[in-house]
Amino acid sequence: MTVKESRGRLSYLTPDRTKPITARKLGDDFDKAAVLVLLTQNAHRAAEQSKAILEYPAAVKKLSQGEKTTKTTPADNTLQRMVDREAKRAEGKGVGYDRWAAKHNLKQMAATVTAYQQYGFSSPEELDEACSAAYTAMRESLTELKQMEKTLNGKKELQRQVLAYSKTRPVRDGLKQQKNAKAKAAYRQKYESDFIIADAAARYFRENGISKLPSYKALQAEIETLIQEKNSGYNDYRAKREEYRRLQTVKGNIDQILHRERKPVKRQEQER
Repeated sequence: MTVKESRGRLSYLTPDRTKPITARKLGDDFDKAAVLVLLTQNAHRAAEQSKAILEYPAAVKKLSQGEKTTKTTPADNTLQRMVDREAKRAEGKGVGYDRWAAKHNLKQMAATVTAYQQYGFSSPEELDEACSAAYTAMRESLTELKQMEKTLNGKKELQRQVLAYSKTRPVRDGLKQQKNAKAKAAYRQKYESDFIIADAAARYFRENGISKLPSYKALQAEIETLIQEKNSGYNDYRAKREEYRRLQTVKGNIDQILHRERKPVKRQEQER
């Protein structure tokens, strides 16, 4: 396609035409100002990619030589897994996807090396150890969270049984007022559903070794405290889970960059 400028206006001649067509007929996206903006953006993008290409080999060299850097907490949330282009080609992915994957991998290479340096690792082996430690921390946090949930559910069930038992108190007191066995049997039959609830609650108390019933108000205070602890525990678990996943991403990309043999990756926990 040929582009010509006349009096500050652009016209375009495509191979299938004999006469050029003006930008005015093609729309605002083809006028001179819009084209210049697009060209400027493309130039900046190309410069950034060139900078990444130039900086990447030096960073990888430092990484492979085990050069240690100052340890900080990475704040970049754009880190993603690199694409195994050979595997994707084998799956039948086309040229367009491969082109995208090449650009994606270039960006992720730079982001991965940056994260590796920010963590302050001195070798890929140290990264492996950090992944294992992060996995252990995540599992311990999850175990504590599940224990808190179990305790909370237990308190809620106890509160439910205490409330149910207390509601049957008038009926239970009424049974004591019956003067003989026949009257008591008739009374129990009349309020059978209430006694079923009371008996079930009493059985629950016996099975759990509860001889003195706590007050509903006291249980509610305990439950509210446990809910706060559970929320705090979940936030702790979520932070450790995200840290583990981030380290696994860095590790996977580093293995791919250095062509290391990939070790089995521990299964990540499902989203809670």
